[in-house]
Amino acid sequence: MTNVQLDEVVESPSLNQIGGARHLNWSTIPIEQPGEGIERQMVVGERIMTCRFRFAPFLVTPEHAHPHEQMSIVMQGRVRFFVEGEEKIAVPGDVLHFPSNTWHGATMMDEEVVLIDIFTPLREDFLGK
Repeated sequence: MTNVQLDEVVESPSLNQIGGARHLNWSTIPIEQPGEGIERQMVVGERIMTCRFRFAPFLVTPEHAHPHEQMSIVMQGRVRFFVEGEEKIAVPGDVLHFPSNTWHGATMMDEEVVLIDIFTPLREDFLGK
């Protein structure tokens, strides 16, 4: 059995998998455009997925609910979230947790927004299944 030091994994750009673990960089993840003004990148595991979204200014994601638990991290920009009928402004560094079947939606404010969304179970609708 070979021992691999963490610094070897981090410093080696060609080493991106150790056993079942993966080490990825967003710059290598394909960009999809699921709608006008939306870019999406996905890292998909067995039971969890992480998506990075870029939203154009003023873009609206209609209010909806889904059976997936979701965490959203605001990386850039300001977002007006609507959660169960209440309005909240989220800024970079904010983390929002949406339990399963929570009614929610968002309106991007006056600048590009970057969000990291984490879902469990997998969003099969994102995967085309």
